[in-house]
Amino acid sequence: MQLINEIMTRDVMTVSPQETIRRAAQMMDELNVGAVPVCDGQKLVGMITDRDITVRAIAAGCAPDSTYVGDIMSSDVRWCYDDQPVDEVMEQMQDVQIRRIPVMDHNTQNMIGIVSLGDLATKHSAEVDRTLEKISSPSEPDRPQLNS
Repeated sequence: MQLINEIMTRDVMTVSPQETIRRAAQMMDELNVGAVPVCDGQKLVGMITDRDITVRAIAAGCAPDSTYVGDIMSSDVRWCYDDQPVDEVMEQMQDVQIRRIPVMDHNTQNMIGIVSLGDLATKHSAEVDRTLEKISSPSEPDRPQLNS
């Protein structure tokens, strides 16, 4: 049984909730990623995605240099432990339709890595097709639809 700590990406760059969304977007560009964990010191407090920046901030008219990560990040973050089986974490990703999940140290409760679909595809490919299919299936909007 393969564990998450065997395939996760370590030394993950994080952003502070006090940083601007412009800085978060620049980090995503530099790292070529679509999401960055938000940490207050060693404590995971949220995730910010390129979609959060585009939809929650820019489309709503927020200024990139005066809107903070903490204002638009997703604070209800799903995570896993470093000693969880890979299959269990893939099920969790499928259930909530997420493409990446922070990895927490079971002893310290600090974030020590992240697992993405890419990590799963390159290091544990047996069930990745099913996981991708479940994650990618249409979901309900996360906000009320406006009536025309």
